[in-house]
Parts: sequence; structure tokens; C-alpha cells
Amino acid sequence: MDPVLLGALGMSAALVLLFLRVPVAFALGAAAVGGIFLYFAMPASGGFFPERAMRPLFAFLASDPYSFLHAYPLVMAPLFIAMGHIAHRAGFTTDLFYAIRLWLPAVPGNLAMASVMGCGGFSAITGTSVACAAAMGRIAVPEMLKFGYSKSLAASCVAAGGTLGSLIPPSLLLVLYGIFTEQSVSKLFLAGLLPGVATVIAYLGVVWIWVRLHPEAAPADPFRPSTAERMAALRRAWPFFILFFLIIGGIYFGIFTPTEAAAVAVVVAVLLGVLTRRLTWAGFIDALRESAYQTAVVFAIAIAAKMLLSFVALTGVTAALLNWVEAADLSVFVIMAAIVLLYIVLGTFLDPIGIILLTIPLTVPLIESMDMSLIWFGIVVIKLLEIGLITPPIGLNVFVIKSVVGKAVPLEAIFKGVLAFLAADVVILWLLLQFPGFALILPDAMF
Repeated sequence: MDPVLLGALGMSAALVLLFLRVPVAFALGAAAVGGIFLYFAMPASGGFFPERAMRPLFAFLASDPYSFLHAYPLVMAPLFIAMGHIAHRAGFTTDLFYAIRLWLPAVPGNLAMASVMGCGGFSAITGTSVACAAAMGRIAVPEMLKFGYSKSLAASCVAAGGTLGSLIPPSLLLVLYGIFTEQSVSKLFLAGLLPGVATVIAYLGVVWIWVRLHPEAAPADPFRPSTAERMAALRRAWPFFILFFLIIGGIYFGIFTPTEAAAVAVVVAVLLGVLTRRLTWAGFIDALRESAYQTAVVFAIAIAAKMLLSFVALTGVTAALLNWVEAADLSVFVIMAAIVLLYIVLGTFLDPIGIILLTIPLTVPLIESMDMSLIWFGIVVIKLLEIGLITPPIGLNVFVIKSVVGKAVPLEAIFKGVLAFLAADVVILWLLLQFPGFALILPDAMF
């Protein structure tokens, strides 16, 4: 069989399996193993010789996953995951939400604004969108409903805010993108900072406009905290600020590498939890158990994706795609439009980690061939995946919020509400595409 055709069929098989809701690791792994077997069993000269494929297949299975897991930067993934779970178990995220709520003026919509800002803060210590949406959904949505907020606004602002976990550092997706594309994770973290903050501001603008147009959607908060109560809430939230500035400041000023920052952050999170007497032994064990489970899932997906990447490289699909694009003489606009459409469509129904690792062998060489920055492209990809997480009809974050709130909020109300936040996302995406410096200014200033 022609190797390029085999590679294309392998990629297509992986997509079909993902669409059928086969777990990501199994879908990518099955496509890779099946493809490697057929590559050696069905040579281009013709015939089918399964006995010839067994030795190279087992050699591949023995060496490829091990060589990948031997990469030192991979240590970041379980460390940042553990830090997020420990901080959550210690109550740092809840403290942050209530501190923001007390310090915001008592104006209509302040609870929704506090929820968006809380999602941004929670993202800075979790690094995953689904975890951010689930955790903040349990804290913020019932609070807003209790004060008479519109069901659509209450649920949709948290569903949209949860997507910030993919962009605001330390993002697990940025870590994996950096490892698989051999880009600096430090630069990626800094590149995601300004677009992440801009997205928070844009979401706050959406809430403000929503409340202006529909005052009944967000009654004024009757609670008037005293200065003493505000200061007390701020003091309870200080562990979060220490963790955030430790990670971002340590990386920006060259004190830590991202891997070192992750290790230090875990230790500091535990110490802060003990010093504040908020982290119990049972909570610590639960955090480790949840971290181990999530790490196993992420690593299983990463190993399967690495195997698929090796298969794609072996078949020459990437080189064939580049030759086709060059022969077709496609403009940069057409190529970027196709990439944007690809990620948005895939992002509506597939896991973000699987999408990134599945598409890297196809999209990254195209970007390199056009002499574009892979750091900038990484931020664009993450932004596109954020959009996919709340895009109807299968936005993953919307269903996460629905599972948290249950029958209290109809699914249709959440999807209707996120449309306004999608408009804000499109504006941020346009800025990223038109002005690459929007993402590159901080990493360029550092390096």
C-alpha cells in the first residue's frame, strides 16, 4: 500500500474513533499500532506479509513510549496537576472568589463579574478548562441563582470563564504543545498571559453590556461589606497570590525554569495549606489520588499521540501535504482560514488534548513553511480550542456546567447565553491573527 495513503487512512481512522467517543488514548493508540502493523505487513511493492510486521511492531512499542517518557519537561504535567488539586482542596479557589466578590462594587452583575475573574484566577493554579468550569460551577452558579440572577447568565458566564484554564498559565495544553513542538514552555506561558487577561476583560464587558440591556438578569447585590470584612477576605486569599506570582514571576525573571517552578509550587501549596490549617490529611490524600488519576489519563493520551506522530512521520504524510500546498499555491489567508475552521469544528466535540496532539503533525509544518512563529501559533490554537469548548451543539464546557447544576438550569439556556461570550472570543481571536505581537510582546521582551 502507498505509505502516504496509509498515513492518511490512519489519521482518518483516529478521527472516526474519536467521533464515536472511543477514549482518546485508545483511539490514537489503535490508529498508531494498526498503521505501523500495516506499514510493514503491506509494502508498497504489494502483498500482505503479517509475519514481517511483528518484529518491527514490537520493537516500536518497546522503544517509542519509553523514549518519549524519558523527556525531562514532562515532569511539569503531573506537578502542575498536583498543585491545582492541592490548592483546590485547601480552599484557595473559594477564598479567591469571595475576596473578589467583596471587593467589587455592589453593582448589578457583580456576582457574574466575580465569577469570571474567579475563573481567571482559578485557571492560574489549575491549568485545565474542565476542572476550572466544574469547580467554579459548584461555587458560583448556586450563589448567583440564590440572588435572583438569570439562569442563562449565571451558567454561561462560568462556562465561558472556565475556558480560561486553557490559556492562562500554567496551562496543561501549553505544556503539551511546547513538548510536542519543541518550543519553549516559558515563552508559551508568557505569550498566553496578555491574551488571557484580555479575554477576562472582554468577558467582563459582555456581563456589563448584558446587565445594561437586561437589568432583570442581574439584581443589585444587597450585601454591603465593611472595610474590615473586605480586608479579612483579602487576607484569606493571600495563598493564591503567592502561588501565582511565584510561578509567573519566577519564570519571567529567570529564577526558575517552568519545571522547577512547578516543583516549587507544589511544595509551597502544601506548606501554605498546612500553615493556614486548611489542608487536612484526608484532603491531601484525595488531592494526590485525583492528581494520579488525571496524570495517568494525560500520559496515556500523550504516549498514544507520540506513537501516532511517529507513524505519520514514517509514512511521509506531512511532506506530501506540504508539497500539495506548495503546488496548489494557496495563499496564507486560505491556509489560516482552513486551520481556524478545522480547530473550531474539532473543538466542539473532541477532547482538547487529543485535538492538539492529533493535528500537530499536519498544522505545525504548514506554519513553519510560512515562516510564522510557533509560539504565536500555539496561543492561536489554544484560543480556537477555547472557542470550541463553548460552541454549540456539543461545547464540552457547557455540558460540564450542566452536569454540575443539574435541573436548575436548562441546557438551552446555557447555550443561548454563551453566544454573547463567543462574540468576545472572536474579537480576541481577530486581534491575535491580525497582531501577532499581542501574544509575542512578553516573550520577546524576556528573551
